Amino acid sequence: MTIQPDVQPAVQHDMVVIGAGFSGIAMTIAAKAAGRDVLVLEKADEIGGTWRDNRYPGVACDVESHLYSYSFELNPDWSRAYAPGDEIQDYLLYVVEQYDVRRHVQFGAAVQQAWFEEQTSRWEVAYSTPDGGLETVTCRDLVLAVGSLHVPTAPAIPGLDAFRGELMHTATWVPGTTATGKRVGVIGTGASAVQVIPELAADAAALTVFQRTPTWVMPKNDHEISEATSERYERRPALMKARRAKIRAANETRALGFVKQPALMKAVRLRAMHHLRSSVDDEELRAQLTPAYTLGCKRIPLSDNYLTALSRRNVKLATEPIIDAGPNGLVTADGVEHPLDLLVLATGFDPSAAWKSVNVFGAKHASLTQRWEEGIDSYYGVTVPDFPNMFMLLGPNAELGHTSVLLMMEAQVELVVKLLAERDRRGAKLVSVRPEVVPAHMAQIDERSADTVWQRGGCSSWYLDKGGRNRTLWPGTVAEFERRVRNPEWVDYEFTSR
Repeated sequence: MTIQPDVQPAVQHDMVVIGAGFSGIAMTIAAKAAGRDVLVLEKADEIGGTWRDNRYPGVACDVESHLYSYSFELNPDWSRAYAPGDEIQDYLLYVVEQYDVRRHVQFGAAVQQAWFEEQTSRWEVAYSTPDGGLETVTCRDLVLAVGSLHVPTAPAIPGLDAFRGELMHTATWVPGTTATGKRVGVIGTGASAVQVIPELAADAAALTVFQRTPTWVMPKNDHEISEATSERYERRPALMKARRAKIRAANETRALGFVKQPALMKAVRLRAMHHLRSSVDDEELRAQLTPAYTLGCKRIPLSDNYLTALSRRNVKLATEPIIDAGPNGLVTADGVEHPLDLLVLATGFDPSAAWKSVNVFGAKHASLTQRWEEGIDSYYGVTVPDFPNMFMLLGPNAELGHTSVLLMMEAQVELVVKLLAERDRRGAKLVSVRPEVVPAHMAQIDERSADTVWQRGGCSSWYLDKGGRNRTLWPGTVAEFERRVRNPEWVDYEFTSR
């Protein structure tokens, strides 16, 4: 049911973008370059998305810095091969100022609902304001850049609400929190846990890591980038572009093992096993840290110090399930009580929750939230049938497990720009994907996903929906995705006046 405003929307825009992270910023820059009037609705008080929100100790990118940046605004000044989170946020702040994006952003604007008015062929977007009010704007084009790793998930542990110590998710880290002299617990062994655990282990009086499933960890080989190298990149941007291309080419080879030939992951597994053996001397601990699933079935964290941190005297690995929580800590299935002063939930995100929460209604009262609940079908993670002039960035099957997702995002932004330009060239009001082309596209996604390591690797992960279907990752290389979306087949889309 749509919200009915008390007054007709007074503010109109060519485009409304929801979200001011990497995707929303890129879309705004591209739309501005095309001469479109853009409003960005951002619920927080600053840009940055993931890199604004995630401030836990050790947060960093797991893609090399020179590839984790916009292709149109390369940065010669990265301090490390894998940039820390605050440096990535600083980069985004620089881009926003460089391209005059900030004046287009309405901060503190939490979108409550968006709906398509068929009589006017326009979108109306209702959002709440910090003072508790509700405002509505109207636009011709709506872009959802809300991100998928955005809404934290918490474990369902009985009694967790009664815990009297400090409790926080890695995504909601409280500034100033310290582990010094404290009994610390970390639930989870995924990407965020692998980054935060070494930092906490260095200061905690005692650290307990609660592991449900061990994770394959590859060496990160992180290193500082010298000032001389940065200066060389500044003087000769072609060298920086060549470095970026080299990283991209190396990363693309991983897609073969994920998608086409999972047997290739055996060689990578040998490297991971060598990393484990060289980092952990204790045989019993090594056995507890050795996964039973095929490497690549879950996201592969990179770390040079996670495994060694687990060998510290003040660190204990708990592998029994957590069955209860109380004011003073956690209890595991073996009856052991774990007293804690600080409990950190490194338990990941719900990749579809942010999309569902926007409450978007398209033509014929189609609900985007319901589509997500049913297992959404989209066309290249950008367009959805019955949602004219609406576009998603990094939507279904547009995430990656092997390289920088920004490559996918930039290709999608280019597709949106081309679709709007073609619509305007034809003198049409609306552009949408033809409903009949989507089932075949999704059948191909399912067919190609069936033999991937994500579905045959013997694990469960956030890559798969509740029905076991891959609705997260692109089952191929970035180069293939770019070829497809950068040369769109216009017959796959409807350009209409109503």
